[in-house]
Amino acid sequence: MYDPLVNAHPGIGAPHSSSYWVDTAGVAPQDDGPLTHDIDVDVAIIGAGYTGLSCALHLAREHGVRAVVLEANQVAWGCSGRNGSFARISGGRVPLAELISRYGEREAKHYFAEMTAALNTVRGLIREGNIDCDVQPDGVFKVASQAKHVDALKREVGLYNDVLNYAAQFVSEAQVQDVHRGAESFGALYMPDGFSMHPLKLAWGIHRLAREAGATVHVGSPVVDWTSSKGSHRLVTPGGVVTARKVVVATNGYTSTTLNSATAGRVLPVHSQIIVTRPLSAEEKRQTLPGSECMFDTRNLLSYYRRLPDDRILFGGRSAITGRESESPQHRQNLHDALCRKFPALTGIEVDYNWGGWVAVSESSLPFIYRLPELENVFSGGGYAGSGVSFSVQVGKRLAQMVAGDPKPTAVDFLHQSPKRFPFQPFLRMGQRMAYAWYRFKDAQ
Repeated sequence: MYDPLVNAHPGIGAPHSSSYWVDTAGVAPQDDGPLTHDIDVDVAIIGAGYTGLSCALHLAREHGVRAVVLEANQVAWGCSGRNGSFARISGGRVPLAELISRYGEREAKHYFAEMTAALNTVRGLIREGNIDCDVQPDGVFKVASQAKHVDALKREVGLYNDVLNYAAQFVSEAQVQDVHRGAESFGALYMPDGFSMHPLKLAWGIHRLAREAGATVHVGSPVVDWTSSKGSHRLVTPGGVVTARKVVVATNGYTSTTLNSATAGRVLPVHSQIIVTRPLSAEEKRQTLPGSECMFDTRNLLSYYRRLPDDRILFGGRSAITGRESESPQHRQNLHDALCRKFPALTGIEVDYNWGGWVAVSESSLPFIYRLPELENVFSGGGYAGSGVSFSVQVGKRLAQMVAGDPKPTAVDFLHQSPKRFPFQPFLRMGQRMAYAWYRFKDAQ
């Protein structure tokens, strides 16, 4: 498996990895094929996931700029086509109490407003673009996997209500059984805004809208060399050279450390894995997830899950440390064990799909939308920490504003600061391995 800390680039025109999403997405929309000759452009966008496609779309629609998108493999080949499918008010992985402690109530309110706007941006694109992506009814539950987590959830509900003026609710252990049967459900924090959908269909829909607006999307065209001189950027692909005045880096967790020294070391790629079961019987649905709401738990190494429209269960969580380890069947088994522990009625259930991919965690565990100080007219967004389905689309929109000349398109100061590089980079994965061991120990208490 491609490993951003090891491999120079993700590949050249590789097909999508096998997954439930790929098997159920239908036919991909038309792209512009691999780049076959040298071109000179105003804006080049590296990466055709949610961020890059949204940036291309909004540049064309709102700023009259027809960008060229360069994708190493296929549109949404990375996390945008592999994720857990939750579009919600989220971004990064910093608890609300810690966010308020770090930045104060005012900044937390601005950030919450931006995350809310992100969800509405996705809703708007789906509606206006007639994107058929199997949208499910709203509802997000953060489920207490242990009884001792209930008090923290209640405090979090209080912060949402009192500081953010948002109508989050605490759901008691008895009440949560209406939507989440089985074990490890001692109560929940409920957010009324947030939905699940088919993530690859969503990406393909945004791709279609971007090309209709005038963007060009070249697949099979990884950037294998990048040099800059006198305000111009030379991006070398296997089929041709792109000379660009402005560049947007939208590769997030798939950013190779060799892409450019200015972007290296600013995110840690973290592997997340998903399994999908066979379809459930009516009784199995009744004993597990009667509804279709988005679910995730309160473990340090959290699990996320939902019932799909065809009555399968999607279940995901953190797994391997390196790309080489990701193929081990043990990670699939670990997810299966966690699913059956949570829902004893599914003990021994068959798993029909198993896949994984890289999410990106920044040093602050929060996203970024910034202009690189080391390079002229280069912009980047990412660091969603596995919570980026809606926020990545918003980041693409904000990057388009920055490319068009707005230096700070949001009221959130920390979003526009250069993300710090991770210290001791040769030892990052050793530290991650130690952290995972500690988290597993804590989750078992």
